[in-house]
Amino acid sequence: MPQYFLSLPHDSEEEPTMASMDPAELEEMMAKAGKFLSDLQERGALVAAGGLQPPSTAKTVDGTGDTPVVNDGPFVEAAEYLGGFWVIEAEHEEAAIEWAKQGAQALGARVEVRALQEVPE
Repeated sequence: MPQYFLSLPHDSEEEPTMASMDPAELEEMMAKAGKFLSDLQERGALVAAGGLQPPSTAKTVDGTGDTPVVNDGPFVEAAEYLGGFWVIEAEHEEAAIEWAKQGAQALGARVEVRALQEVPE
């Protein structure tokens, strides 16, 4: 079954974390996100999920030379960055979009839907 990457973009101007959120808002968001994850699990659609730390905490490993080099920070600067994700299985893109709508509504956020590449036969 095809897999889809549902990503949560965040604006780069801010680097929100759960620790920086209002506790009541965090509790409400976690309850809604928890229900969404439960729904994904019950339907057998969830492959993986996670929330990411902000880009300022990133390390980039560059293996283009003879010896890998580790640098602080993200590889590129961008107007947005990846804040979290779900990897799901869905029969087709329309089904993945329906899941994305539920996730977007649960978190009050934008969700990007992209199919994972499959190895050609």
